[in-house]
Amino acid sequence: MIKITLPDGSIKEFESGTTVLDVAKSISEGLARNVISASFNGTTVETKTSLSQDGSLILYTWKDDQGKKAFWHSSAHVLAQAIQELYPGAKLTIGPAIDNGFYYDVDFGEDKISDNDFKKIEDKMIEISRGKHEFSMREVSKDDALAFYKKEDNPFKVELIENLTDGEITFCDHDSFSDLCRGGHIPNTGIIKAVKVMSVAGAYWRGDENNPQLTRVYGISFPKQKELKEYLELLEEAKKRDHRKLGKELQLFTFSQKVGQGLPLWLPRGAALRERLEDFLKKAQKKAGYEMVVTPHIGQKELYETSGHYAKYGEDSFQPIKTPHEGEEFLLKPMNCPHHCEIYNASPWSYKDLPKRFAEFGTVYRYEQSGELHGLTRVRGFTQDDAHIFCTPDQLDEEFKKVIDLVLYVFGSLGFENFTAQVSLRDPENKEKYIGSDENWEKAEKAILNATQEKELNYVVETGEAAFYGPKLDFMVKDALGRSWQLGTIQVDYNLPERFELTYKGSDNELHRPVMIHRAPFGSMERFIAILLEHTGGNFPLWLMPEQAIILSLSEKYEKYTQKVLNLLENNEIRARIDDRSETMGKKIREAEMDKLPFMLIVGEQEEKDGTVSVRKHGGEDLGAMSVEKFAEIIKGEIASTLKTFEV
Repeated sequence: MIKITLPDGSIKEFESGTTVLDVAKSISEGLARNVISASFNGTTVETKTSLSQDGSLILYTWKDDQGKKAFWHSSAHVLAQAIQELYPGAKLTIGPAIDNGFYYDVDFGEDKISDNDFKKIEDKMIEISRGKHEFSMREVSKDDALAFYKKEDNPFKVELIENLTDGEITFCDHDSFSDLCRGGHIPNTGIIKAVKVMSVAGAYWRGDENNPQLTRVYGISFPKQKELKEYLELLEEAKKRDHRKLGKELQLFTFSQKVGQGLPLWLPRGAALRERLEDFLKKAQKKAGYEMVVTPHIGQKELYETSGHYAKYGEDSFQPIKTPHEGEEFLLKPMNCPHHCEIYNASPWSYKDLPKRFAEFGTVYRYEQSGELHGLTRVRGFTQDDAHIFCTPDQLDEEFKKVIDLVLYVFGSLGFENFTAQVSLRDPENKEKYIGSDENWEKAEKAILNATQEKELNYVVETGEAAFYGPKLDFMVKDALGRSWQLGTIQVDYNLPERFELTYKGSDNELHRPVMIHRAPFGSMERFIAILLEHTGGNFPLWLMPEQAIILSLSEKYEKYTQKVLNLLENNEIRARIDDRSETMGKKIREAEMDKLPFMLIVGEQEEKDGTVSVRKHGGEDLGAMSVEKFAEIIKGEIASTLKTFEV
């Protein structure tokens, strides 16, 4: 008999050789019908996998992320078979599951595929899927694996196998198709009911520009046709909300090839938007005891060697900047934290002085491949709402919880209500990826878990996702379209204080090492604004809008009264402008709607006579005529309902 531990902590006994599906049946027939994949002792397995030892089992359905991963990984096999049957000369390389679907990199040789070929690939995939072919794993010797792919004349698979050893090579078979694979499949192809080839793109073999260029075929699949239809509708909505499109329409930012790829230029409206976000956070930070600092855009190479950033990221970053002085090298700043460590080091500190909280909207630079750049979400220069807290070990728990409060305040004020906290820990099997002692890592990880639990956050634990210098708490936020984004991060660090030899004098008059907390509620201003644009569709919270109202004059005759209305609004700190162009009122209203302006104030003969404005809300709601003072009260009330005061 073997003991199987389930996610709820319960333990069930089964005969050795029991399959994953048998375990599911013992729980419920409904679960057995829906389970498509599983994890046993941390390893992905199939539902027909036999269990012969004690262990922990997690069962996955389509609703689980890991279930989708197995579903899409299996679909990649079906895509590969379809391509091989339709294009016999094509050479397959690799085809993983990704966040939304899957892809397969293929050398099509002389063949070229385009949008016109997508339908026949989809039809072939559905034809294969209807066969309900079981996915079956088998071990293959290195010699046999090499012989198989040499016969197929596939140098890509041969190269992959040459880097493997006997005992770790497995193939997956379904129907008449076999592929080199590590496993993690659904029971059979019949579960795949709907497929869509989304796009094709160029991709270098193993991501190296010196290698052959392949064709990457992207696809997605679902267990129901209805879900595919809903997904495609969601994509259409996402296109309308694309931050690059909205940023252009709302005149927020632009890019210039002369300035350089991945380096955004903020236009007046966008700069004003950024400034309001910064002021919003600065005000909360000031109440929470932060002090603003400013650091340069470059630093000596030695600084980042001390911090460990150069060893980890130096090769993938911008090359060192040499000066006329022999041996002097600088780097574009990739991180703010080493600079803040040196600010701390500039003065002696006592335990009575701590915590010290240094905050900065600091611009940093990291090299991204041109193919990875994407609007504001992947750039080469970006501004972090960075802060570093230097505290005693006894203060760590309280300080960490205060940062959580600040992050939740930011989310609440900007309409991000659906989120999960992710505790990212070190991979205990791969410690060489990280710096610092086991003792410090254990203390840091315990502090994060304690604070997360005390704050009663909905959280998950991800092993192996920690930063190289410490564990972290990331906030995974779902936007209005249900997409998940990482926004806001808090990290505990015992390592940089050691590397920079940071100290404070304790109550015992001895020198002690402070603990460092890294935190950034926005993350990067660029990425945050991109996500906020797509989440709101450009309809920002009223307090954040570049312009909160536009005054539409029916005629030049009312110019003096229109200006009076504008002055009254400005006296009430309401951002507004006048549209007194000689255009029809209908055109002015349409353009104001397109500009996402929250309120339109229409001014004509009757309004001037009564000392009022006729108020129209974005979306078409008519609020009627009212005094400017009454309108100001409406604006202030709406802002107060969303922008709460930060409580320390």
